[in-house]
Amino acid sequence: MSLPDVLKGRLSVPVIGSPLFIISHPPLVIAQCKAGVVGSFPTLNARPIEMLDDWFTEITEELASYAAANPDKPVAPFAANLIVHKSNDRLDEDLALCVKHKVPIIITSLGARPEVNDAIHSYGGIVLHDVINDRFAHKAIEKGADGLICVATGAGGHAGTLSPFALVQDIRKWFDGPLLLSGSIASGDAVLAAQAMGADLAYIGSAFIATKEARAQEEYKQMIVDCGGEDIVYSNLFTGIHGNYLKPSVVAAGMDPDDLPESDPSKMNFGSGGTTKAKAWKDIWGSGQGIGAVDKIQGAGEYVEQLARQYSAAKARLNLK
Repeated sequence: MSLPDVLKGRLSVPVIGSPLFIISHPPLVIAQCKAGVVGSFPTLNARPIEMLDDWFTEITEELASYAAANPDKPVAPFAANLIVHKSNDRLDEDLALCVKHKVPIIITSLGARPEVNDAIHSYGGIVLHDVINDRFAHKAIEKGADGLICVATGAGGHAGTLSPFALVQDIRKWFDGPLLLSGSIASGDAVLAAQAMGADLAYIGSAFIATKEARAQEEYKQMIVDCGGEDIVYSNLFTGIHGNYLKPSVVAAGMDPDDLPESDPSKMNFGSGGTTKAKAWKDIWGSGQGIGAVDKIQGAGEYVEQLARQYSAAKARLNLK
């Protein structure tokens, strides 16, 4: 295990909740952390930017208060996700607020920037960078990232195309630092499987959409519950980058999920409001392939307790400590 010091003794199950565009906000992040998994959110979810300062204060103070009142419970740190793509015109301001509040974990996406990593390291924070292949993994570590998030096929959001077995195997040949795995993980059994193949932590997103604290439409949450892996379509039409989406939401928008056109990646734009195309396709709902394990809408804490029970049961079946 290559668990970062900031996480040691602070997790009820080895999981980081991935940052969900629009959906992740303080109530969800706080609930995840109180339950013992890292909660995270994209900084671009806080609009206008003044709200980001408030969010950091709210999360920090609430978790500190809860930890003080519950010294026997593992309370996880939180994470913020920075889109470091050149079109994100809020990056410098968001980064400055991360430094101001000393956000313990930063997740970087869509590019690796040494100056961002240096800023986070200046106060002792760590940077986890998401990658879809071995080449990007090398670049991220060379530019100063502390750990890697392997985004394999089947993951929600901007997923890669490599099998989790291949992606983790390739990276573990040379990297022994913190490694997370994303891709169709929604049960405690899958969390243990991720560790068995070489990851330190599981990275779970889609299952948290169907939680009471998530800032998602109720129809979206119910669709997560009702759908399974075969209800996911992989396309770059909606943001310029390939990602996984719920077929019923594509159908509801009047399109054929089996005959979607290709988009021009050069039109991708991560300005202060997120992606231009995401606004146009706001009712196209992202999801990974692992949602067959989600059978009800429940509180984030209840879901984490479920994960922990499943994880313990899976270890017991294999006679693991």
